[in-house]
Amino acid sequence: MDGTRIVLVRHGESVAQEQGFLGGHDSCRGLSDRGRQQVERLRDRLLASGELKAASVLYASILPRAIETAEIIAPAVAHLEVRPECDFCEGHVGEADGLTWDQLDELAPRDGWSADRRPVPGWETWTEMQARVRGALTSLVERHPGETVVVACHGGVVVQAMVHWLGLAEVNTDRRAWLSPTNTSLTEWRFASNPYEKGTLPVELVRFNDHAHLSGGE
Repeated sequence: MDGTRIVLVRHGESVAQEQGFLGGHDSCRGLSDRGRQQVERLRDRLLASGELKAASVLYASILPRAIETAEIIAPAVAHLEVRPECDFCEGHVGEADGLTWDQLDELAPRDGWSADRRPVPGWETWTEMQARVRGALTSLVERHPGETVVVACHGGVVVQAMVHWLGLAEVNTDRRAWLSPTNTSLTEWRFASNPYEKGTLPVELVRFNDHAHLSGGE
């Protein structure tokens, strides 16, 4: 496990984000024009820096916006073939797939946040997503010891990784800080024992929400 790097790449802006609807498994229409430009800027940065050229595997969620992101950055990630896995998907939205956020609010008005709230049938709760993503992240470390692993995924997956690997308390309350990783940002973890403190988790947050390639406008 020591030396393993896990780099999570949030997808570029999606058509769903641009148009304001919930882009689930049935309605995701990939990246917007702006989103493709964002990912191209990330690819160019990675090609110039070589920071992910040692990657040995490139995963993506099965949603088109994540697969498209992975395919665009692949030339900078050792030209690796994209390996889609649903466990890296955003939270499943069930019967809300394709609805606008306003339509969802009309259908199921929000009355406070809960980790176990299921506003419509088929909606994956925070708790259910947490179990799914934690299992997927743990499996990555077990499958790829000592390697550099890149995953094109979603904001929710990045947030779940933060909660999991930072050892944060359970987030079943609406009185909490929130995290908002930017489109095409990099969040990186490195596995190694803490040389300064005993008893900590054997993982280091190397960077969160690194989107320097978008500086100066898009």
